[in-house]
Amino acid sequence: MCIVLYMNSMTGYGRAEKQFDYYRVVVEISSVNRRQSEIQIILPSELSVSETLIREHIGKFVSRGQITARITVDAIKNKAKSRLINYDLAKAYTKEFKNLAKDLGLNNSLNLELIIRSPGVLESQQPEIDGEKQWNQLKRLIDQALKNFLDMRRQEGKHLENDLKSRIQNMRKAIKKVKEKTPQVVSKYKEQLYEKIKKAGLEIKPEDEERLLKEIVLFADRCDISEEIARLDSHFKKFYEYTKKDEPVGRTLDFLAQEMNREINTIGSKANNAAISHEVVFLKTELEKFREQVQNIE
Repeated sequence: MCIVLYMNSMTGYGRAEKQFDYYRVVVEISSVNRRQSEIQIILPSELSVSETLIREHIGKFVSRGQITARITVDAIKNKAKSRLINYDLAKAYTKEFKNLAKDLGLNNSLNLELIIRSPGVLESQQPEIDGEKQWNQLKRLIDQALKNFLDMRRQEGKHLENDLKSRIQNMRKAIKKVKEKTPQVVSKYKEQLYEKIKKAGLEIKPEDEERLLKEIVLFADRCDISEEIARLDSHFKKFYEYTKKDEPVGRTLDFLAQEMNREINTIGSKANNAAISHEVVFLKTELEKFREQVQNIE
Protein backbone atom coordinates (compact mmCIF):
# COMPACT_ATOMS: atom_id res chain seq x y z
CA MET A 1 0.00 0.00 0.00
CA CYS A 2 1.46 3.36 -1.05
CA ILE A 3 -0.05 6.50 0.51
CA VAL A 4 1.31 10.03 0.03
CA LEU A 5 1.81 11.71 3.40
CA TYR A 6 2.24 15.49 3.04
CA MET A 7 0.65 17.45 5.90
CA ASN A 8 -1.51 15.12 7.97
CA SER A 9 -3.55 15.68 11.08
CA MET A 10 -2.68 13.51 14.07
CA THR A 11 -6.34 12.61 14.60
CA GLY A 12 -8.21 10.18 12.39
CA TYR A 13 -10.40 7.09 12.19
CA GLY A 14 -10.63 4.22 9.73
CA ARG A 15 -12.69 1.03 9.65
CA ALA A 16 -12.87 -2.09 7.52
CA GLU A 17 -14.63 -5.42 7.87
CA LYS A 18 -14.87 -8.72 6.00
CA GLN A 19 -17.22 -11.65 6.38
CA PHE A 20 -15.89 -15.17 6.11
CA ASP A 21 -17.74 -18.51 6.26
CA TYR A 22 -18.60 -18.54 9.95
CA TYR A 23 -17.20 -15.31 11.33
CA ARG A 24 -16.72 -11.59 10.67
CA VAL A 25 -13.48 -9.65 11.22
CA VAL A 26 -13.63 -5.91 11.97
CA VAL A 27 -10.57 -3.65 12.00
CA GLU A 28 -10.78 -0.17 13.53
CA ILE A 29 -7.87 2.28 13.65
CA SER A 30 -8.06 5.61 15.47
CA SER A 31 -5.61 8.19 16.80
CA VAL A 32 -5.32 11.25 19.03
CA ASN A 33 -2.57 13.84 19.50
CA ARG A 34 0.73 12.82 21.04
CA ARG A 35 4.23 14.27 20.61
CA GLN A 36 5.72 10.83 19.91
CA SER A 37 4.33 7.71 18.26
CA GLU A 38 2.55 5.12 20.40
CA ILE A 39 0.68 2.18 18.89
CA GLN A 40 -1.75 0.14 20.97
CA ILE A 41 -3.02 -3.14 19.54
CA ILE A 42 -6.20 -4.78 20.89
CA LEU A 43 -6.69 -8.32 19.58
CA PRO A 44 -8.62 -11.51 20.29
CA SER A 45 -6.40 -14.27 21.66
CA GLU A 46 -6.46 -16.25 18.40
CA LEU A 47 -4.71 -13.36 16.62
CA SER A 48 -2.17 -12.52 19.34
CA VAL A 49 0.65 -14.11 17.32
CA SER A 50 0.19 -11.34 14.73
CA GLU A 51 0.47 -8.43 17.19
CA THR A 52 4.10 -7.61 16.36
CA LEU A 53 3.46 -7.81 12.61
CA ILE A 54 0.43 -5.51 12.93
CA ARG A 55 2.33 -2.95 15.03
CA GLU A 56 5.28 -2.90 12.63
CA HIS A 57 2.99 -2.58 9.61
CA ILE A 58 1.01 0.35 11.04
CA GLY A 59 4.25 1.96 12.21
CA LYS A 60 5.33 2.34 8.58
CA PHE A 61 2.56 4.87 7.97
CA VAL A 62 2.47 6.96 11.17
CA SER A 63 5.20 8.93 12.93
CA ARG A 64 3.28 10.87 15.61
CA GLY A 65 0.14 10.35 17.63
CA GLN A 66 -1.37 7.75 19.93
CA ILE A 67 -2.79 5.10 17.60
CA THR A 68 -5.20 2.39 18.69
CA ALA A 69 -5.85 -0.57 16.40
CA ARG A 70 -8.72 -2.77 17.50
CA ILE A 71 -9.50 -6.07 15.75
CA THR A 72 -12.57 -8.09 16.69
CA VAL A 73 -13.70 -11.51 15.46
CA ASP A 74 -17.37 -12.46 15.86
CA ALA A 75 -19.21 -15.65 15.01
CA ILE A 76 -22.04 -15.14 12.53
CA LYS A 77 -25.46 -16.06 13.88
CA ASN A 78 -27.32 -18.93 12.22
CA LYS A 79 -24.07 -20.19 10.76
CA ALA A 80 -22.28 -21.19 13.91
CA LYS A 81 -23.80 -22.26 17.19
CA SER A 82 -22.76 -20.22 20.18
CA ARG A 83 -22.49 -23.37 22.36
CA LEU A 84 -21.57 -27.02 21.69
CA ILE A 85 -21.75 -30.18 23.81
CA ASN A 86 -18.87 -32.59 23.62
CA TYR A 87 -20.89 -35.82 23.57
CA ASP A 88 -17.90 -38.14 23.62
CA LEU A 89 -16.47 -36.41 26.67
CA ALA A 90 -19.89 -36.40 28.41
CA LYS A 91 -20.23 -40.15 27.86
CA ALA A 92 -16.73 -40.75 29.15
CA TYR A 93 -17.46 -38.75 32.33
CA THR A 94 -20.71 -40.70 32.87
CA LYS A 95 -18.92 -44.04 32.57
CA GLU A 96 -16.12 -42.99 34.92
CA PHE A 97 -18.55 -41.57 37.50
CA LYS A 98 -20.52 -44.85 37.48
CA ASN A 99 -17.35 -46.91 37.90
CA LEU A 100 -16.20 -44.65 40.71
CA ALA A 101 -19.55 -44.94 42.52
CA LYS A 102 -19.43 -48.75 42.18
CA ASP A 103 -15.85 -49.00 43.49
CA LEU A 104 -16.67 -46.80 46.47
CA GLY A 105 -19.93 -48.57 47.18
CA LEU A 106 -21.98 -45.41 46.70
CA ASN A 107 -25.44 -45.00 45.29
CA ASN A 108 -25.47 -43.97 41.64
CA SER A 109 -26.84 -40.44 41.88
CA LEU A 110 -25.68 -39.09 38.54
CA ASN A 111 -27.71 -36.29 36.94
CA LEU A 112 -27.45 -34.17 33.83
CA GLU A 113 -26.30 -31.07 35.69
CA LEU A 114 -23.28 -32.90 37.10
CA ILE A 115 -22.24 -34.11 33.64
CA ILE A 116 -22.68 -30.70 32.02
CA ARG A 117 -20.62 -28.99 34.74
CA SER A 118 -17.71 -31.32 34.09
CA PRO A 119 -14.72 -29.57 32.43
CA GLY A 120 -14.85 -29.51 28.64
CA VAL A 121 -18.37 -30.90 28.21
CA LEU A 122 -20.02 -27.56 27.60
CA GLU A 123 -17.68 -25.42 25.53
CA SER A 124 -17.86 -22.09 23.75
CA GLN A 125 -17.36 -22.12 20.00
CA GLN A 126 -15.05 -19.32 18.94
CA PRO A 127 -14.04 -18.78 15.34
CA GLU A 128 -10.80 -20.57 14.72
CA ILE A 129 -8.37 -18.25 13.00
CA ASP A 130 -4.71 -18.99 12.60
CA GLY A 131 -3.07 -15.59 12.69
CA GLU A 132 0.16 -16.70 11.03
CA LYS A 133 -1.47 -18.60 8.15
CA GLN A 134 -4.02 -15.88 7.46
CA TRP A 135 -1.70 -12.87 7.93
CA ASN A 136 -1.86 -11.87 4.27
CA GLN A 137 -5.65 -11.87 4.35
CA LEU A 138 -5.68 -9.93 7.61
CA LYS A 139 -3.07 -7.50 6.23
CA ARG A 140 -5.36 -6.62 3.30
CA LEU A 141 -8.14 -5.80 5.74
CA ILE A 142 -5.76 -3.71 7.89
CA ASP A 143 -4.59 -1.88 4.76
CA GLN A 144 -8.17 -1.00 3.90
CA ALA A 145 -8.77 0.41 7.40
CA LEU A 146 -5.39 2.18 7.23
CA LYS A 147 -6.30 3.82 3.93
CA ASN A 148 -9.57 5.13 5.37
CA PHE A 149 -7.71 6.25 8.49
CA LEU A 150 -4.97 8.06 6.54
CA ASP A 151 -7.50 9.61 4.13
CA MET A 152 -9.26 11.18 7.10
CA ARG A 153 -5.94 12.37 8.51
CA ARG A 154 -5.09 13.90 5.16
CA GLN A 155 -8.45 15.66 4.83
CA GLU A 156 -8.15 17.17 8.30
CA GLY A 157 -4.52 17.99 7.54
CA LYS A 158 -5.62 20.00 4.50
CA HIS A 159 -7.89 22.14 6.68
CA LEU A 160 -5.01 22.67 9.12
CA GLU A 161 -2.68 23.57 6.25
CA ASN A 162 -5.10 26.19 4.94
CA ASP A 163 -5.43 27.71 8.40
CA LEU A 164 -1.64 27.82 8.85
CA LYS A 165 -1.24 29.49 5.48
CA SER A 166 -3.74 32.17 6.48
CA ARG A 167 -1.74 32.80 9.68
CA ILE A 168 1.47 33.13 7.70
CA GLN A 169 -0.20 35.58 5.31
CA ASN A 170 -1.48 37.65 8.23
CA MET A 171 2.02 37.76 9.74
CA ARG A 172 3.51 38.73 6.38
CA LYS A 173 1.11 41.67 6.13
CA ALA A 174 2.03 42.76 9.65
CA ILE A 175 5.76 42.57 8.86
CA LYS A 176 5.16 44.65 5.74
CA LYS A 177 3.61 47.36 7.94
CA VAL A 178 6.59 47.11 10.30
CA LYS A 179 8.96 47.64 7.35
CA GLU A 180 7.04 50.75 6.31
CA LYS A 181 7.20 52.20 9.82
CA THR A 182 10.86 51.36 10.51
CA PRO A 183 12.43 54.43 8.74
CA GLN A 184 10.23 56.71 10.82
CA VAL A 185 11.69 55.44 14.11
CA VAL A 186 15.10 57.12 13.79
CA SER A 187 13.75 60.36 12.27
CA LYS A 188 11.17 60.62 15.08
CA TYR A 189 13.87 60.00 17.69
CA LYS A 190 15.97 62.77 16.14
CA GLU A 191 13.03 65.18 16.23
CA GLN A 192 12.27 64.30 19.86
CA LEU A 193 15.94 64.69 20.85
CA TYR A 194 16.22 68.16 19.35
CA GLU A 195 12.83 69.10 20.80
CA LYS A 196 13.98 68.13 24.31
CA ILE A 197 17.12 70.23 23.92
CA LYS A 198 15.06 73.14 22.72
CA LYS A 199 12.60 72.86 25.60
CA ALA A 200 15.49 72.70 28.06
CA GLY A 201 16.61 76.07 26.68
CA LEU A 202 19.97 74.72 25.62
CA GLU A 203 21.88 76.00 22.65
CA ILE A 204 23.23 73.52 20.17
CA LYS A 205 26.79 74.51 19.33
CA PRO A 206 28.54 73.29 16.17
CA GLU A 207 30.75 70.95 18.21
CA ASP A 208 27.62 69.42 19.76
CA GLU A 209 26.26 68.41 16.38
CA GLU A 210 28.79 65.61 16.05
CA ARG A 211 27.93 64.25 19.52
CA LEU A 212 24.23 64.38 18.70
CA LEU A 213 24.84 62.64 15.40
CA LYS A 214 26.73 59.83 17.18
CA GLU A 215 23.87 59.45 19.64
CA ILE A 216 21.39 59.16 16.78
CA VAL A 217 23.59 56.60 15.01
CA LEU A 218 23.87 54.53 18.18
CA PHE A 219 20.10 54.66 18.61
CA ALA A 220 19.59 53.61 15.00
CA ASP A 221 21.91 50.66 15.55
CA ARG A 222 20.13 49.60 18.75
CA CYS A 223 16.70 49.64 17.14
CA ASP A 224 17.74 48.16 13.80
CA ILE A 225 15.43 45.20 13.13
CA SER A 226 16.38 44.55 9.50
CA GLU A 227 18.11 41.25 10.33
CA GLU A 228 15.13 39.98 12.34
CA ILE A 229 12.75 40.90 9.52
CA ALA A 230 14.98 39.15 6.98
CA ARG A 231 15.06 35.99 9.08
CA LEU A 232 11.28 36.08 9.54
CA ASP A 233 10.83 36.38 5.77
CA SER A 234 13.10 33.37 5.41
CA HIS A 235 11.03 31.39 7.94
CA PHE A 236 7.84 32.24 6.05
CA LYS A 237 9.37 30.90 2.83
CA LYS A 238 10.54 27.77 4.63
CA PHE A 239 6.99 27.11 5.78
CA TYR A 240 5.77 26.88 2.18
CA GLU A 241 8.66 24.57 1.31
CA TYR A 242 7.72 22.24 4.17
CA THR A 243 4.09 22.06 3.02
CA LYS A 244 5.31 20.45 -0.22
CA LYS A 245 7.36 17.71 1.43
CA ASP A 246 6.09 14.12 1.25
CA GLU A 247 7.04 13.41 4.85
CA PRO A 248 5.67 14.31 8.31
CA VAL A 249 6.46 17.95 9.12
CA GLY A 250 4.80 18.48 12.52
CA ARG A 251 8.04 18.53 14.54
CA THR A 252 9.75 20.71 11.92
CA LEU A 253 6.94 23.27 11.98
CA ASP A 254 7.01 23.27 15.77
CA PHE A 255 10.71 24.18 15.65
CA LEU A 256 10.03 26.79 12.95
CA ALA A 257 7.38 28.41 15.17
CA GLN A 258 9.95 28.67 17.99
CA GLU A 259 12.37 30.42 15.65
CA MET A 260 9.68 32.87 14.49
CA ASN A 261 8.78 33.58 18.10
CA ARG A 262 12.41 34.47 18.86
CA GLU A 263 12.58 36.99 16.00
CA ILE A 264 9.22 38.58 16.88
CA ASN A 265 10.24 39.00 20.52
CA THR A 266 13.48 40.67 19.44
CA ILE A 267 11.60 43.04 17.15
CA GLY A 268 9.32 43.94 20.05
CA SER A 269 12.22 44.69 22.38
CA LYS A 270 14.10 46.81 19.81
CA ALA A 271 11.21 48.62 18.13
CA ASN A 272 10.97 51.78 20.29
CA ASN A 273 7.84 52.71 18.42
CA ALA A 274 4.19 52.44 19.50
CA ALA A 275 2.91 51.62 16.01
CA ILE A 276 5.46 48.83 15.59
CA SER A 277 4.70 47.52 19.08
CA HIS A 278 1.05 47.28 18.06
CA GLU A 279 2.01 45.12 15.06
CA VAL A 280 4.22 42.98 17.31
CA VAL A 281 1.23 42.23 19.55
CA PHE A 282 -0.71 41.15 16.46
CA LEU A 283 2.23 39.00 15.29
CA LYS A 284 2.41 37.24 18.66
CA THR A 285 -1.33 36.56 18.61
CA GLU A 286 -1.19 35.05 15.12
CA LEU A 287 1.92 33.03 15.94
CA GLU A 288 0.24 31.58 19.04
CA LYS A 289 -2.67 30.41 16.89
CA PHE A 290 -0.14 29.01 14.41
CA ARG A 291 1.64 27.06 17.16
CA GLU A 292 -1.64 25.66 18.52
CA GLN A 293 -2.54 24.27 15.11
CA VAL A 294 0.95 22.85 14.58
CA GLN A 295 0.42 20.68 17.67
CA ASN A 296 -2.29 18.83 15.68
CA ILE A 297 0.00 17.99 12.75
CA GLU A 298 1.81 14.70 12.35
